[in-house]
Amino acid sequence: MFRRTFWFTSGVAAGVWATTKVNRKIKQLTPEHLAVTAANKAVEAGGRLKDRAVDFALEVRDHMARREAELGDALGLNAPVDRELPAPRSHAVIENRNSPKYVEGPAQRSTHQTYPYNRNEDH
Repeated sequence: MFRRTFWFTSGVAAGVWATTKVNRKIKQLTPEHLAVTAANKAVEAGGRLKDRAVDFALEVRDHMARREAELGDALGLNAPVDRELPAPRSHAVIENRNSPKYVEGPAQRSTHQTYPYNRNEDH
């Protein structure tokens, strides 16, 4: 008699366990539950992607600042600045022989003056 009771109880327990397992799986496959699960997975993936993007952006900025410093050192932009003013430059005096004060002759007396070739007129 105990043997039959044992096997009957074992069968009932296995049936209850299997029924519970099947009912849980059926609930997981409803459209509402699938939509909620997909939304949660998408939010998690978006969070991970955002974290990686932020890490990547910070790393890029760090490398960019380091490279700018290297280039500044190579070009001498980071050298100490001399606060004194530079010495005044000496300018060479260039006379324009084509100006009206140097043109002589009948060209001055006419209403329309023509001057010799002036290289500045071509520009």
